[in-house]
Amino acid sequence: MKKLLYIPVNTKPEEMSTSKFVGRQFIKTFIRKYPEYEVEELDICNEYIPELNYRYLKKRGEIVSGSDYDALSEEDKKAVDRINQLCNQFISADVYIIAAPMWSSLFPARLKMYIDCIMQDNKVIKVTSEEVKGLLDDKERKMLYIQSSGGVYPRIMSWKIDHGVNYLHDIFKFVGIDKFEKLLVEGVDMPSVGKSEAVDRAFKEIDKMVDKMAIREMATR
Repeated sequence: MKKLLYIPVNTKPEEMSTSKFVGRQFIKTFIRKYPEYEVEELDICNEYIPELNYRYLKKRGEIVSGSDYDALSEEDKKAVDRINQLCNQFISADVYIIAAPMWSSLFPARLKMYIDCIMQDNKVIKVTSEEVKGLLDDKERKMLYIQSSGGVYPRIMSWKIDHGVNYLHDIFKFVGIDKFEKLLVEGVDMPSVGKSEAVDRAFKEIDKMVDKMAIREMATR
């Protein structure tokens, strides 16, 4: 069974968050069209996401284990256990849907904390003295980033402003995720567009995007 991991990133409830509202519609449509998928949801603004601490690391990118783990306090063990759980959950998925607002040309800080947790040596990346490489090219994987923003940013200038999309594209392509797509919900705060129109435009793209994200069993690399 294929697994879809849905990661909404906003402290607002779903009815107030444009990105989460569009994200939910995407998940509903995906499940309706591809009911064979298992869906897991990780609301990282409302769940425990540890901030990396030097005490949790054996070396760069590698979480402690064995006697190093045993020497930790109970609080630190809880953090390490959660970091490993988050990483293993990410690795087990086939399709990833992240829904977040643009904040300061990037995304909410909790998403970066989450990414720091899952970027583990010998699991998601491999760190040697010669190179760092991604390890998630073992199977076909796909990611969709749903981003809401108050303004509209033409393609010619988006690379200067839309750093969240660029960062996520680059980091997840690097670790081995085959396909990265974006669904931009733009102009939410602009009188010429507004939230309702921005959401309607995004909804019209969902069916097409759902089919792009689905991994068929007969697909080959």
